[in-house]
Amino acid sequence: MPVVVVTDSSSRLPASLLDEHSILQVPLYLRTEDGAEYAEGGPDVPENIISMPKVTTSGANLADLTEAYKRAWEASDGDGVVAVHMSRRLSGTWGAARMVADDMDGKVRVVDSRSVGISVGLTTLAAAQAAEGGASRDAAYEAAVRAAATAESMLCVQALDHLRASGRISTASHLLGSALSIKPILHMSDGLLALRERHRTSTKAIAKMLDAAVELAGDDAVTVGIQHCQNPELAAEVLERASERIEKITSSIVVDLGAVLGTHVGPGAVGITLGYGLTPIN
Repeated sequence: MPVVVVTDSSSRLPASLLDEHSILQVPLYLRTEDGAEYAEGGPDVPENIISMPKVTTSGANLADLTEAYKRAWEASDGDGVVAVHMSRRLSGTWGAARMVADDMDGKVRVVDSRSVGISVGLTTLAAAQAAEGGASRDAAYEAAVRAAATAESMLCVQALDHLRASGRISTASHLLGSALSIKPILHMSDGLLALRERHRTSTKAIAKMLDAAVELAGDDAVTVGIQHCQNPELAAEVLERASERIEKITSSIVVDLGAVLGTHVGPGAVGITLGYGLTPIN
């Protein structure tokens, strides 16, 4: 079997793609105010957890990572493992992954995707597609690093209060101010979520986000990922509008941000990610 790829649940890849590419996934975790802990994607996660007060999140744990990496190593028949995880500046997952990888004597190479959400997913797919094409562990790792370096990701949220409270947005940005009622466009900058623009209405913010995506894509062939938090109708609309304006879309995917990321960005968020160099996905 070729190199096996592992990721975490921040990638938002649907089960069908995980199965198709034999990708292993470890969960992130949520903890409620009463101390109950849930693995993201588990059947017992409360449906309303995003709106519950004082919910905290944590990265993939050492036990889950160790079990997944060992399974992946065995499945690879010695070809090796590439692990793609969310930005090290947003989660402790990458640090935990490196600890496990170091204990496995070079069997695993860990990629810092420098992003979150479906951008992690597209980076993961880049590694998996390279592996399926016969790439070595190091070549699959490099394919993921290239995908991570070239991906463009933006997100419109309804307010900054969720992100500011959790510390997941750069506090260095002079644009933050105190106007939590603005409709911001966020993007990834040096592995952190930062404020790209701010607008008075969601309609204007989404229009500007699409303008930016069209400009960034240019005439390159791109994979378009749309992600949202409990807002599938708006996500479908954003994909339709992007498809009308971006010249060369090889494939597209729409995903929900899930409980962990949703806790940080809040309901109603919608974003677009551009991935480059990917084989069309189903």
